[in-house]
Amino acid sequence: MNKKEISAGGVVYRTGEDGQLQIQLIMDRYGKMTLAKGKMEAGETIEQTALREILEETGMVGRIVEPIDIIAYTYQHAEFGPVDKEVHYYLVEAEGGDLQPQIEEIKGVDWYTPAEAWSKQQQDGYDNNDEILRTGLSKLGIYV
Repeated sequence: MNKKEISAGGVVYRTGEDGQLQIQLIMDRYGKMTLAKGKMEAGETIEQTALREILEETGMVGRIVEPIDIIAYTYQHAEFGPVDKEVHYYLVEAEGGDLQPQIEEIKGVDWYTPAEAWSKQQQDGYDNNDEILRTGLSKLGIYV
């Protein structure tokens, strides 16, 4: 049996002051555009993990609207060998907090129009996030 690791995160959105939808993207330490996520801690539900990681990485307090999807893959860990990883993504509405990147973990975080967010994902994102962002946007009535 491979070791199993669960992470969770979300496609975080809010309605801006102009009434327009905004999507949150993170620039990770490798300079790639991505979504807030992180590893589950003991005693947490997967939903709690997603909201805690979003708060820690971006400073935003979120509310889970609905699940988006799960990305599953296996990677090689130096110590444990093959690890089966599951990343659970949710559609998350930002309800408060102050946008502030966790500088130990990421380079930056910002809000984008859905079109900008999709363009940045296409240019500088991770391929396996394409479907997550596309599904998240479609749940918000935006089709790319």
